[in-house]
Amino acid sequence: MLTPQLNRRASSLPFCHGGTLPSGQEVPHRPVLTRSRKRCGVRRICCTFKEVLSSQAETDAVLAIKAVATVKVTVGGLLSNLGLPRGIDDVKDLLGKTLLLELASTELDPKTGRDKETVKAYARKARHHGDEIEYEATFKVPEDFGDIGGIFVVNEHRKEMFLEEIKLDASDHNATATALTIKCKSWVHSKSDNPDKRLFFVNKSYLPAQTPDGLRRLREQELEVIRGDGQGERKALERIYDYDVYNDLGDPDHDVSKTRPVLGGSKEFPYPRRCRTGRPRSNKDPQSETRSSSVYVPRDEAFSEVKSATFLTTTFRSALRAAVPSIQTATIDPKLGFPHFTAIDSLFGDGFTLPKLQGVGFFRSLLPRLINAITGGTQELLRFDTPEMIERDKFSWLRDEEFARQTLAGVNPYAIELIKELPPVSKLDPEVYGPPESALTEETIEEEIKGVMTVREAIENKRLFMLDYHDLLLPYVHKVRDLEATTLYGSRTIFFLTNDGTLRPLAIELTIPPSATGSQWKQVFRPRRDATGAWLWRHAKSHVRAHDSCHHELISHWLRTHCCVEPYIIAAHRQLSEMHPIYRLLHPHFRYTMEINALARQALISAGGIIEISFSPLKYSMEISSVAYDQLWRFDMEALPADLIRRGMAVEDPTAEHGLRLTVDDYPFANDGLLIWSAIKQWVEDYVSHYYPDPSHITDDYELQRWWDEVRTEGHGDKKDEPWWPKLNTLESLTHTLTTIIWVASAHHAAVNFGQYDFGGFFPNRPSIARTNMPTEDAQKESFVRFLRKPDVSLLQCLPSQIQATVVMAVLEVLSSHSVDEEYLGSELEAAWVKDPVIQRASERFNGRLREIEGIIDSRNSDPKLKNRVGAGVVPYQLMKPFSKPGVTGMGIPNSTSI
Repeated sequence: MLTPQLNRRASSLPFCHGGTLPSGQEVPHRPVLTRSRKRCGVRRICCTFKEVLSSQAETDAVLAIKAVATVKVTVGGLLSNLGLPRGIDDVKDLLGKTLLLELASTELDPKTGRDKETVKAYARKARHHGDEIEYEATFKVPEDFGDIGGIFVVNEHRKEMFLEEIKLDASDHNATATALTIKCKSWVHSKSDNPDKRLFFVNKSYLPAQTPDGLRRLREQELEVIRGDGQGERKALERIYDYDVYNDLGDPDHDVSKTRPVLGGSKEFPYPRRCRTGRPRSNKDPQSETRSSSVYVPRDEAFSEVKSATFLTTTFRSALRAAVPSIQTATIDPKLGFPHFTAIDSLFGDGFTLPKLQGVGFFRSLLPRLINAITGGTQELLRFDTPEMIERDKFSWLRDEEFARQTLAGVNPYAIELIKELPPVSKLDPEVYGPPESALTEETIEEEIKGVMTVREAIENKRLFMLDYHDLLLPYVHKVRDLEATTLYGSRTIFFLTNDGTLRPLAIELTIPPSATGSQWKQVFRPRRDATGAWLWRHAKSHVRAHDSCHHELISHWLRTHCCVEPYIIAAHRQLSEMHPIYRLLHPHFRYTMEINALARQALISAGGIIEISFSPLKYSMEISSVAYDQLWRFDMEALPADLIRRGMAVEDPTAEHGLRLTVDDYPFANDGLLIWSAIKQWVEDYVSHYYPDPSHITDDYELQRWWDEVRTEGHGDKKDEPWWPKLNTLESLTHTLTTIIWVASAHHAAVNFGQYDFGGFFPNRPSIARTNMPTEDAQKESFVRFLRKPDVSLLQCLPSQIQATVVMAVLEVLSSHSVDEEYLGSELEAAWVKDPVIQRASERFNGRLREIEGIIDSRNSDPKLKNRVGAGVVPYQLMKPFSKPGVTGMGIPNSTSI
């Protein structure tokens, strides 16, 4: 740290910042020359008292420090050049009155016991190169100022600016003086919008008890600013973090049919909290918040311009690809399906001509940011990229083996579970939902096992597995069936683990609960060789695939990553100072999550949004995610090992790698995921043990304890009294908690997100909706006759319509894409870590281990014995490979839930 302290004895080093260890022992100062580190921009050179004295003795005992502030030129900044405010700002720049900087000391004034007066200087615009502008200032710092702990910034332009960094350097007066770089990477509001100063602390981590006296008040004051007062509507320029329930999914003022229940804050619909926006209440539903064209997120949570440009370009391209078939069918019949399977193939092959579009109200409501570009387009041939799965094997989606393989190596590997009893028994109220016993009897399953072993032996040897969507979906079956152009069942699908380590589907049970007009209906479908049985099996698989798509998108993906992570982010900003080492550990894993969640509330999960028009439960989709949160979500089960054990997919074994023995040896997601989990855990343990050498430091860290308490009582307040919340009182509990959060935000999300287009881009493989009932519900109806006459047409009618399919395909392509500014797990070295050699070495070991894991995964994907990841036409499992290039690659683990 830059330290102008000329009055200290000759043995001290005037431009080096010492400090204390957690034990209170003083860190010794030594004359060291540390070379410039290019990645963090920090250059430290230490000199002795005499060297500085010789150059400064005649200057009234002050030190001249040069500051260079680097401001990023944004697209918004370029556009603002056209207006009057830009001209005023240019004049101010010439006068050197647009950027005021103030140095803050780490010491208190010994006379008053209060913070020392800041040292002020205006920065003058010095140079402009590329997309950066540099402002320079010179400070005259008193000899007794002490260490520099932070810098205040006042932006007197009429527009906000993005401040990259501030460099402080005294080398003009002595070649061996210290230079200090403060990494900012933050938007600084205009003084005309908010007169409050922005404060940036130096890149050094302090636990609360270690905070220098001169920074204690500033540390707490900064947190108070970020918390806000919970009043009023938030403005785009603000950086206030606060909580609210999900009361903005409906739009009753525009359309009363779009009224939706509030999620969170009730026993009926418990849910995590989102960021508060403070928008006015709805006139027609006072419990709901009005909707708006944009949704507030704290300013620094917004996408970078590179990310925005990439997101917009990708979304635009995908929307165009979906536009033509959707608009064409919208003018005829929005429920129109594909006439034949070759019509689906044409989406990837011949392409289609995009004319100028008329009457695109559907897309205007769906993708409002893109519609102007769409309507202004010229004729162009567009087509979807062929998904990896179909590129490798066009007919793989028809094979039972691939249907089963994707439960272990597909985009939703979080659903498959071990069967511990047969027949399965429902936990729902039999008075409402009918007899709880399943129709999947031992006799039925033994017929499919074909004498290999009895059911009892299969259960004892852990050879039977299940996708169980029975109890989750059954309460919504009649509600969904009352809606138009969709249907629903409760479903169970049984699989058998073969001797070669692959799964084989044995049976599917579909169930309808009793109603006022009929009794419970359930039927079991099995693989058959006769024509009718084979086509009924394909229909049943399509229903299960739609159920799995619903579970994947609403629970494994949205709920468990996006939605449940947001409270960790809000609480961290409200309770952990930016100087806190745990804040600096977690911050990379929060990048862009709040922005993408806000966009989801606008267009994906809102009333009339993409989920509601394209997935089987339609308007009940988000209610189902609330039910899953209530019944299934537990923080202690979000750790990968605990999740595997809960589903019976692993057992604890101290002799096995990672302390677990998998139930299915070739379980690609679990095999690779445990490598990533262990690497994250080791990195976190190294990091945490450095800052907390004694457990008492954890319990005494009031910021840390307040953060975790707020996560439980506010962010996940509907579950605050659950007994399974961990207590942060040991190195092990803190390490495990932080590892879980980082895992969920990074690897869990990557596992369920970046393979979506590869597996769902060809929608018959993963239909988002099943629109028609099974033909056998009433064998006397004309629908069964039509099924017998043209079973392929019957299946196409069950699959998504042209509008539903192409919109979902477009969205999946966007969500599966990596941005060009993606930050991958373990790839970025934070500025504060470079200053600490222990943390720097631990970070480098983490990166090195991830590189090793990448090689291990490549090796596994070339091992012919691993049939769930290697074979003719099989998509190799690469979703846990840590790094990727931009675009749709089916690999790469970003630091955060960023898309």
